[in-house]
Amino acid sequence: MVASGDPHGMRPPHIALAALVAAVWGVNFVVIELGLGHFPPLLFSALRFLAAALPAVFLVGPPKVAWKWLLGVGMVLGVAKFGLLFIGMDRGAGAGLSSLVLQVQAVFTALFAAVVLGERPGRVRLLGMAVALAGIGVAAVDEGASGPVLAFVLVVAAAACWGVSNVLTRRAAPPDALNFMVWVSTVPVLPLLGLSLIFEGWDRDRAALAGLDWSGAGIIVYVAWITTVFGFGAWGFLLSRYPASSVAPFTLLVPVFGMSSAALFLGEPVSGLRWCAAALLVGGVALTSLAGTRRTAARQTAPAPADEPAPA
Repeated sequence: MVASGDPHGMRPPHIALAALVAAVWGVNFVVIELGLGHFPPLLFSALRFLAAALPAVFLVGPPKVAWKWLLGVGMVLGVAKFGLLFIGMDRGAGAGLSSLVLQVQAVFTALFAAVVLGERPGRVRLLGMAVALAGIGVAAVDEGASGPVLAFVLVVAAAACWGVSNVLTRRAAPPDALNFMVWVSTVPVLPLLGLSLIFEGWDRDRAALAGLDWSGAGIIVYVAWITTVFGFGAWGFLLSRYPASSVAPFTLLVPVFGMSSAALFLGEPVSGLRWCAAALLVGGVALTSLAGTRRTAARQTAPAPADEPAPA
């Protein structure tokens, strides 16, 4: 399928929609941090996927890829990536930092694609990977001086799992991003609930559910329906009309919105080192991601799912 939008650029309403999706995904990190005050991390992640899957599965129709891909992406993205991310944030990785560090998934995606799919990164992509990794190094120095290192490592591990899931998604080649994400969301629910019962305990889970109030329910609705259903629905719509090289740059706004909203709503400080890390990471991810999307657009093929973000 070839994108059928205006080849000379995106229309202003669609530019606004792309920026809105980036804002929704960026602010989502603040919402996650608030949600961790209501729920244990693994239970919270399970509830997020449960709410995203039901009743959306009845709206998007049957799955359009083989179940082996849904199971693979569901376990790696849903259980491993989100489990590690939520635990990392629960242990002290701030919303702004997490929104930034997760963008290194573009580097992991390129590395894993080179190993598994035989995709040889060009010079521009290699430069981008090096710049982004330098940003991670600066962020690690900043976090080592001001926050828990283990939480930082867990978020980096979550980004690596995201990279693996991106390669699996590329192999799956889903024709409908929203349909794919909704069905993927059905997979992690039971594994996450089981892990929550084992590691977080029945008493803690029961207390969280018994204390569910309107704010907790609103948080679940936001992370499930706004970031997942609306976010992926809008993103899939944009990718169906424009080349990935036109749409993908808007994902670079996610950490901008994430860090800004964390500073505004949570009072998270942003040090000079973190701004330096942000510049390196965003610049490196731009080189890494856009080098690939330009090649994709030049071949006039469908946008590669591996270069498409998932909401946090």
